[in-house]
Amino acid sequence: MRDTAWMVTATFRFYEELNDFLARPLRRRAFSCPCAANASAKHMIEALGVPHTEVELILVNGESVGFEHPLADGDRVAVYPKFEALDIRPLLRVRASPLRELRFIADAHLGGLAQLLRLAGFDTLYDNHYADEAIEALAAAEHRVVLTRDRELLKRRTITHGCYVRALKPRAQLDELFERLDLAASVRPFRLCLSCNAPLRCIARAEVQTRVPEGVFERHTRFVTCDVCARVFWEGSHWRRMRALIDDMAGPERTPAAQPDPDGDTPP
Repeated sequence: MRDTAWMVTATFRFYEELNDFLARPLRRRAFSCPCAANASAKHMIEALGVPHTEVELILVNGESVGFEHPLADGDRVAVYPKFEALDIRPLLRVRASPLRELRFIADAHLGGLAQLLRLAGFDTLYDNHYADEAIEALAAAEHRVVLTRDRELLKRRTITHGCYVRALKPRAQLDELFERLDLAASVRPFRLCLSCNAPLRCIARAEVQTRVPEGVFERHTRFVTCDVCARVFWEGSHWRRMRALIDDMAGPERTPAAQPDPDGDTPP
């Protein structure tokens, strides 16, 4: 039998999209839950199915606390996701500090999203052979936000920033991240190679004459190249389609002037 002397009872309430992770009977209501004495808020939140990376604010009896806060009998725990319209930074206690620069690492199921993020100028690591351990290590070492559809991956201890991606199609996934993380103001399109994630740089027209089709060389004056894969890019028909996609996401008035982009490598 379980020794009830070592148990306490806390009342939990999860808000907005965090309810998607809960068992259906627990969604959008307050419920009582037995906890081990001095169990941390993080432990109980994840035991109920919610990855800690999805949590932005925890209130225990109305006070903002960190993940390691021990729960006591009778505690009332309110758990919130990222606030879209309200600046709550003075209240935050769950993480030591925000990321200085927004960089991502995507798991094996999000290759299309990774390309679209690179198109928008966001440094995004992706390899469909990455094991979960490699993603966890790279995220910690390089301070990256983990993007995944695997809830268990986001529960790994050293992953501090992550997003569970709900949408299934790359464009819808990009829309979701732009809204959740307010990415529009940070867009810097056409600066990264879609294949390598390496910076693109301008290259003299004379240097590409033997590296592009003759007709392309005759019609275009501006070119860029990737020093990793050595491909050459120019402003072709695909550039115009990608330009329209980025303008639709961020708004043309918020999108910086673009460098040339690949002709023939439009992301899905």
